[in-house]
Amino acid sequence: MSLLDEILVYNERFVEEEEYEKYKAGKLPEKRMVVLSCMDTRLVELLPKSMNFKNGDAKVIKTAGAVVSHPFGSAMRSIMVAVYELNADEVFVVGHHDCGMSSINSDKMIGKMKDRGITEETIETVENSGIHLANWLRGFDSVVESVKNSVEIIRNHPLLPPNIPVHGLVISPETGKLDKVVDGYEFLK
Repeated sequence: MSLLDEILVYNERFVEEEEYEKYKAGKLPEKRMVVLSCMDTRLVELLPKSMNFKNGDAKVIKTAGAVVSHPFGSAMRSIMVAVYELNADEVFVVGHHDCGMSSINSDKMIGKMKDRGITEETIETVENSGIHLANWLRGFDSVVESVKNSVEIIRNHPLLPPNIPVHGLVISPETGKLDKVVDGYEFLK
Protein backbone atom coordinates (compact mmCIF):
# COMPACT_ATOMS: atom_id res chain seq x y z
CA MET A 1 0.00 0.00 0.00
CA SER A 2 1.35 3.44 -0.91
CA LEU A 3 1.79 6.14 1.72
CA LEU A 4 -1.06 8.12 0.13
CA ASP A 5 -3.42 5.13 0.29
CA GLU A 6 -2.37 4.44 3.89
CA ILE A 7 -3.20 8.03 4.84
CA LEU A 8 -6.56 7.98 3.06
CA VAL A 9 -7.59 4.67 4.65
CA TYR A 10 -6.66 6.02 8.08
CA ASN A 11 -8.46 9.30 7.38
CA GLU A 12 -11.68 7.54 6.44
CA ARG A 13 -11.72 5.81 9.83
CA PHE A 14 -10.69 9.07 11.58
CA VAL A 15 -13.72 10.86 10.12
CA GLU A 16 -16.16 7.95 10.61
CA GLU A 17 -15.19 7.67 14.28
CA GLU A 18 -15.42 11.47 14.70
CA GLU A 19 -11.87 11.70 16.05
CA TYR A 20 -11.79 15.30 14.79
CA GLU A 21 -14.10 16.41 17.60
CA LYS A 22 -11.25 16.71 20.10
CA TYR A 23 -9.38 19.06 17.74
CA LYS A 24 -12.14 21.54 17.01
CA ALA A 25 -11.05 25.14 17.38
CA GLY A 26 -11.73 28.55 15.93
CA LYS A 27 -9.58 30.00 13.17
CA LEU A 28 -8.38 32.92 15.31
CA PRO A 29 -5.59 32.07 17.77
CA GLU A 30 -6.92 32.04 21.35
CA LYS A 31 -3.53 33.08 22.73
CA ARG A 32 -3.18 35.74 19.99
CA MET A 33 0.29 34.51 19.02
CA VAL A 34 2.10 33.44 15.89
CA VAL A 35 5.00 31.02 16.17
CA LEU A 36 7.67 30.61 13.52
CA SER A 37 9.45 27.34 14.17
CA CYS A 38 11.56 24.79 12.40
CA MET A 39 9.99 21.97 10.42
CA ASP A 40 12.01 19.40 12.41
CA THR A 41 9.94 16.28 13.04
CA ARG A 42 10.91 16.20 16.70
CA LEU A 43 9.03 19.45 17.30
CA VAL A 44 5.62 18.50 15.91
CA GLU A 45 4.16 17.65 19.32
CA LEU A 46 7.00 18.73 21.61
CA LEU A 47 6.93 22.43 20.70
CA PRO A 48 3.25 23.08 21.50
CA LYS A 49 3.46 21.06 24.72
CA SER A 50 6.63 22.85 25.86
CA MET A 51 5.06 26.27 25.14
CA ASN A 52 1.69 25.35 26.64
CA PHE A 53 -0.46 25.82 23.60
CA LYS A 54 -2.95 23.48 22.02
CA ASN A 55 -4.90 23.30 18.80
CA GLY A 56 -6.54 26.69 18.30
CA ASP A 57 -4.18 28.67 20.55
CA ALA A 58 -1.56 29.82 18.02
CA LYS A 59 -0.80 30.26 14.36
CA VAL A 60 2.23 28.11 13.57
CA ILE A 61 4.50 28.70 10.58
CA LYS A 62 7.21 26.15 9.79
CA THR A 63 10.35 26.80 7.77
CA ALA A 64 13.68 25.03 7.57
CA GLY A 65 15.58 26.33 10.60
CA ALA A 66 12.82 28.78 11.66
CA VAL A 67 14.50 31.18 9.24
CA VAL A 68 13.00 34.28 7.69
CA SER A 69 15.20 34.38 4.62
CA HIS A 70 13.62 37.40 2.95
CA PRO A 71 11.63 40.29 4.42
CA PHE A 72 9.04 39.93 1.65
CA GLY A 73 9.02 36.13 1.39
CA SER A 74 6.22 33.73 2.28
CA ALA A 75 7.20 33.33 5.95
CA MET A 76 6.98 37.09 6.50
CA ARG A 77 3.73 37.29 4.53
CA SER A 78 2.27 34.60 6.80
CA ILE A 79 3.31 36.58 9.87
CA MET A 80 1.62 39.68 8.44
CA VAL A 81 -1.58 37.75 7.76
CA ALA A 82 -1.51 36.39 11.33
CA VAL A 83 -1.09 39.92 12.74
CA TYR A 84 -3.49 41.85 10.53
CA GLU A 85 -6.16 39.27 9.70
CA LEU A 86 -6.03 36.69 12.48
CA ASN A 87 -5.52 38.81 15.63
CA ALA A 88 -2.00 37.72 16.57
CA ASP A 89 -0.41 40.26 18.92
CA GLU A 90 2.95 38.59 19.56
CA VAL A 91 5.50 36.78 17.41
CA PHE A 92 7.73 33.95 18.63
CA VAL A 93 10.69 32.72 16.58
CA VAL A 94 11.71 29.31 17.91
CA GLY A 95 14.86 27.67 16.63
CA HIS A 96 16.27 24.48 18.11
CA HIS A 97 19.53 22.86 19.08
CA ASP A 98 20.88 20.15 16.78
CA CYS A 99 19.18 21.77 13.76
CA GLY A 100 19.87 20.23 10.38
CA MET A 101 20.24 23.72 8.90
CA SER A 102 23.44 24.13 10.88
CA SER A 103 25.05 21.38 8.81
CA ILE A 104 23.65 22.15 5.36
CA ASN A 105 26.28 22.20 2.65
CA SER A 106 24.70 23.92 -0.34
CA ASP A 107 27.22 22.50 -2.81
CA LYS A 108 26.42 18.96 -1.65
CA MET A 109 22.69 19.69 -1.89
CA ILE A 110 23.11 20.92 -5.46
CA GLY A 111 24.99 17.66 -6.14
CA LYS A 112 22.02 15.73 -4.72
CA MET A 113 19.70 17.69 -6.99
CA LYS A 114 21.76 16.57 -9.98
CA ASP A 115 21.76 12.97 -8.70
CA ARG A 116 17.96 13.11 -8.60
CA GLY A 117 17.56 14.34 -12.15
CA ILE A 118 17.88 18.13 -12.04
CA THR A 119 19.95 19.02 -15.07
CA GLU A 120 22.96 21.30 -15.13
CA GLU A 121 21.02 23.40 -17.64
CA THR A 122 18.19 23.92 -15.14
CA ILE A 123 20.65 24.90 -12.42
CA GLU A 124 22.34 27.35 -14.79
CA THR A 125 18.95 28.82 -15.75
CA VAL A 126 18.12 29.41 -12.10
CA GLU A 127 21.55 30.92 -11.46
CA ASN A 128 21.23 33.15 -14.55
CA SER A 129 17.87 34.44 -13.31
CA GLY A 130 19.64 36.08 -10.40
CA ILE A 131 19.31 33.39 -7.75
CA HIS A 132 22.65 32.29 -6.34
CA LEU A 133 21.75 28.75 -5.26
CA ALA A 134 24.66 28.33 -2.87
CA ASN A 135 23.51 31.39 -0.90
CA TRP A 136 19.82 30.54 -1.15
CA LEU A 137 20.37 27.02 0.19
CA ARG A 138 22.97 27.77 2.86
CA GLY A 139 22.29 27.07 6.49
CA PHE A 140 23.74 28.76 9.54
CA ASP A 141 26.57 28.27 12.00
CA SER A 142 24.77 29.31 15.18
CA VAL A 143 21.10 28.71 15.97
CA VAL A 144 21.19 31.60 18.46
CA GLU A 145 22.49 34.02 15.83
CA SER A 146 20.01 32.68 13.30
CA VAL A 147 17.10 33.27 15.70
CA LYS A 148 18.38 36.78 16.44
CA ASN A 149 18.62 37.47 12.71
CA SER A 150 15.05 36.31 12.02
CA VAL A 151 13.77 38.34 14.98
CA GLU A 152 15.55 41.43 13.60
CA ILE A 153 14.06 40.96 10.13
CA ILE A 154 10.57 40.63 11.59
CA ARG A 155 10.86 43.39 14.20
CA ASN A 156 12.31 45.89 11.72
CA HIS A 157 9.85 45.13 8.96
CA PRO A 158 8.35 48.39 7.68
CA LEU A 159 4.84 46.92 7.67
CA LEU A 160 4.86 45.39 11.16
CA PRO A 161 3.19 47.55 13.83
CA PRO A 162 5.78 48.89 16.30
CA ASN A 163 3.81 47.59 19.31
CA ILE A 164 4.16 43.90 18.36
CA PRO A 165 6.73 42.10 20.53
CA VAL A 166 8.95 39.71 18.59
CA HIS A 167 10.55 37.10 20.84
CA GLY A 168 13.37 34.66 20.09
CA LEU A 169 13.70 31.25 21.73
CA VAL A 170 15.76 28.11 21.23
CA ILE A 171 14.24 24.78 22.22
CA SER A 172 15.97 21.51 23.06
CA PRO A 173 14.50 18.81 20.80
CA GLU A 174 15.36 16.29 23.51
CA THR A 175 13.75 17.87 26.58
CA GLY A 176 11.61 20.76 25.33
CA LYS A 177 13.56 23.25 27.47
CA LEU A 178 13.27 26.77 26.11
CA ASP A 179 16.14 29.25 26.24
CA LYS A 180 15.31 32.92 25.85
CA VAL A 181 17.40 34.58 23.14
CA VAL A 182 15.39 37.77 22.61
CA ASP A 183 12.77 39.26 24.93
CA GLY A 184 10.55 41.19 22.56
CA TYR A 185 9.04 43.26 25.38
CA GLU A 186 12.40 44.96 25.96
CA PHE A 187 12.17 46.63 22.55
CA LEU A 188 8.75 48.11 23.31
CA LYS A 189 10.01 50.28 26.19
